[in-house]
Amino acid sequence: MKPYKAYRNFNQVLTLNKALKKDGRHLEPSDVDLIEQGSVVFSPSKILWVGPDNEFPSEYEESSEHHYFEGKVLTPEIVDCHTHLVFGGNRAQEYSMRLNGADYQEIAKAGGGILNTMKGTQNLSPDELFNIGVKRIERINSYGVGTIEIKSGYGLTFEKEMEITKVIDKLKKHFAPKVQIINTFMAAHAVPKQFESSKAYMDQVVLPLFEELASKNLIDAVDIFHEKNYFDEHDTEALFQKAKGLGINRKSHADEFYDNKGAILACRHEALSTDHLLMTGQDGIEALAGAKTVATLLPGTGFFLGKSQAKARNFLDQGVKVAIASDYNPGSCHCDNVLLVASIAAPAYKMNVAELWASITLNAAHALGLKNQGAVATSLSPRFSLFDVEDINSITYNWGRQLSLGTI
Repeated sequence: MKPYKAYRNFNQVLTLNKALKKDGRHLEPSDVDLIEQGSVVFSPSKILWVGPDNEFPSEYEESSEHHYFEGKVLTPEIVDCHTHLVFGGNRAQEYSMRLNGADYQEIAKAGGGILNTMKGTQNLSPDELFNIGVKRIERINSYGVGTIEIKSGYGLTFEKEMEITKVIDKLKKHFAPKVQIINTFMAAHAVPKQFESSKAYMDQVVLPLFEELASKNLIDAVDIFHEKNYFDEHDTEALFQKAKGLGINRKSHADEFYDNKGAILACRHEALSTDHLLMTGQDGIEALAGAKTVATLLPGTGFFLGKSQAKARNFLDQGVKVAIASDYNPGSCHCDNVLLVASIAAPAYKMNVAELWASITLNAAHALGLKNQGAVATSLSPRFSLFDVEDINSITYNWGRQLSLGTI
């Protein structure tokens, strides 16, 4: 067996090498950094060379296993850096109720909302949740998505949250290395009714379970819904301090309904990302522009709920590192295709092509702490998405069409 692989003669290779050098910020259209008739050489662990096929290095001719891809396009692997895909139950009726004018309170009174999903999830065994997860991940991977973050958060009891985290860990091992899964602990998703306060739930469930799971090396990151009527600044501080002590990466849902200064708090604690950000004020945007924390926008949620969108152009113009994710979940965005979501959102966000592609590759990888991927550049990990198209324009132009040949 030869030590290297050479993928050759793509119509185009979207490298994002210029975007990488700019840390995914202040991107111009040319920062897609396309190579026409491009090729790439790599070992199992890193990219060794990328360039036009007519400049293919002679040193790799004999040492590489050659594969040819005329008429195809290669991109950095697409990353979905925010999903909640391990859940049970069905909330389709709620969507119709919402279309017919019902508000959150009416849906909750009818037995809907997150507690509906909590019940549906608790009624399923670990094997059932695992099998459902396998099918969902296989479908997502077919879109060209090769890295997926999965958050817990629909168990909301000590036992069920532990079970869900173990299911995600099992999915992670099942799909590795073809699909890379990031296991994010988010028991701080909502406060169950039996607890008198968010602090009581944090003290009795979230923090002790977090410590136990971290000791078993089951989780990659921790997340919290920092929002009015969910978890406040003190809850978030307590979780982030615990995470820092345990060496676990921090993330947050923030500023979705109100400007709670959640983005600022996330930056202060060097969170990998802070997500939603519909109501983030100028001070929050400035904090993100000066921080490593990625702003992960979730446009599908706004579309699904009929809500306003984040002020993406403000973030981008001020140098914030912006990612887009699907937020795939049963209640507020039942869409699992981040490429579709980003393609639809880009005109509303007034994104250029480089900003669009970086948001679902380079910056999305960085939102998960994966600095070794997100561009087709030497020394980075060889994680690619393949499309059966003549050029990259066709990928985001054809909304919802299955043009991906998966990840390679």
